[in-house]
Amino acid sequence: MTLLDAGEYIAALPKKEHAAPEWQAAMEALILVAEGGGPTMFARIGVLRALNRHHVSEFNPKGKEPHWGRRKLKRDQ
Repeated sequence: MTLLDAGEYIAALPKKEHAAPEWQAAMEALILVAEGGGPTMFARIGVLRALNRHHVSEFNPKGKEPHWGRRKLKRDQ
């Protein structure tokens, strides 16, 4: 949405959740972007990190198969 929408969302959070360090960093990034005209990606990253703060990413070593042994295109031979 907009920076104003993100700020209103953070302000409407319960006091306990609003005081979390992730939300404080997101609000600080929003203020820096809004006042200084910095890159909006900083605010986006801050809000997304705060929204997903309870998600633990897991490493999956078998998530991608190696490409060894694949057939090559005729033009590459």
